[in-house]
Amino acid sequence: MGQDDNQIARGALWMTGAIVSFTAMAVAGRELSATHDTFEMMLYRSLLGIVIVTGVLAATGNLSQISTRYLWLHGLRNIVHFCGQNLWFFAISVIPLSMVFALEFTQPLWVVVLAPLLVGEKMTRMRAVAATAGFAGILIVARPSAETLNAGVMAAAGAAVFFALTTLATKRLTRVVTVGCIMFWLTVTQAILGLITAGYDLEITLPTAASLPWLAVIALGGLLAHFCITNALAIAPATVIIPIDFARLPAVAIVGMLLYAEQLDAWVFVGAAVIFGANYLNILSETRKNRIA
Repeated sequence: MGQDDNQIARGALWMTGAIVSFTAMAVAGRELSATHDTFEMMLYRSLLGIVIVTGVLAATGNLSQISTRYLWLHGLRNIVHFCGQNLWFFAISVIPLSMVFALEFTQPLWVVVLAPLLVGEKMTRMRAVAATAGFAGILIVARPSAETLNAGVMAAAGAAVFFALTTLATKRLTRVVTVGCIMFWLTVTQAILGLITAGYDLEITLPTAASLPWLAVIALGGLLAHFCITNALAIAPATVIIPIDFARLPAVAIVGMLLYAEQLDAWVFVGAAVIFGANYLNILSETRKNRIA
């Protein structure tokens, strides 16, 4: 096995970890929906996240990475992410897990659409084609009608938009601060937002012996998923990593069928394939452009 093949194999292994982490998060969110609302999930997830992130930074001698520079941008990014994550947790509690993941895969296409407006990136012809094809995939997955266009579908689609905005804010932050600093303020800000939104009615359901392990799965799953993706992209091309990421859909569809008796909807897979094709077309175009440059 050559060096390139070895890197691809390692990247695939990291992505397998991300797929397992995201799927575990979805199951944990579904299991917790009967006990905690989405705001409480975010509160406890973030409190556990503060402990984990601070512990890791302290253990690696990187606590000095935490700074208050660009605190306004941290705040803006984390408010947007908080909205998206709450929509995601709501969606997985009311519609099939496979549909949530299929709609979530439109996030890169929303980045393509929003980047020219928010960070001044040029909208090329290929990016426009990819975004249009991705929107067609959304219509296939959701099949909007009075029966199918429900709150869960709208929440999942909205979560993808908010995650795209989070990506754009993160891209700007990574130019000026470390990932450790971003993760610290992510958990702190969302713990505050979770406390405010969960406690506005002065009723916060405390974790139980049954719910605490699932809350830990959500906290660890989110951190591990992004850690795995970051490592995968660092050692293998995006053109290899992104197709592996789409394996999340059949994986979560099988989990939904086995654990919750969810039916496998062929149209969800057709729409997801269109969304995947749009994403992959854009990645190939960008990769080719960078090689020429």
